[in-house]
Amino acid sequence: MSIFNARNSSVSPPPSINVTPLIDVLLVLLIIFMVIQPQKEAKLPVKAPDRAPIDSPPSPATLMLTVSGDMQLSLNSKPVEIDALLPLLADLMEQRPADSRALLIKAPGGLAYGPVALLIDLAKGSGVITVGLIQD
Repeated sequence: MSIFNARNSSVSPPPSINVTPLIDVLLVLLIIFMVIQPQKEAKLPVKAPDRAPIDSPPSPATLMLTVSGDMQLSLNSKPVEIDALLPLLADLMEQRPADSRALLIKAPGGLAYGPVALLIDLAKGSGVITVGLIQD
């Protein structure tokens, strides 16, 4: 009986997990993955347009939607209301082949993002494939 009492009377500390070897293994794995990571960056093809001569007027096939600071719209220098913009652009895009369905939106730099995003949505909804933004 004394043997059982002696075992119960001795108090041992609760077991704990030693995390130092785990951290060492994780650091080694991190270093290994950093070394085998490919060092070259993905190269995306970018076509930069050629600079147009300053003297040349834009081609008549280019559609440019100009927005003034007080949200007055003009399409190729002709005033247009925002309600008439969607049907007008849809008619123009139906007449064009798919590769030339582009619209340039020219807006002042201080204009809020919301109205310009609305114009981009209207253009995409009317069949415009490529939308270009020009800061006035």
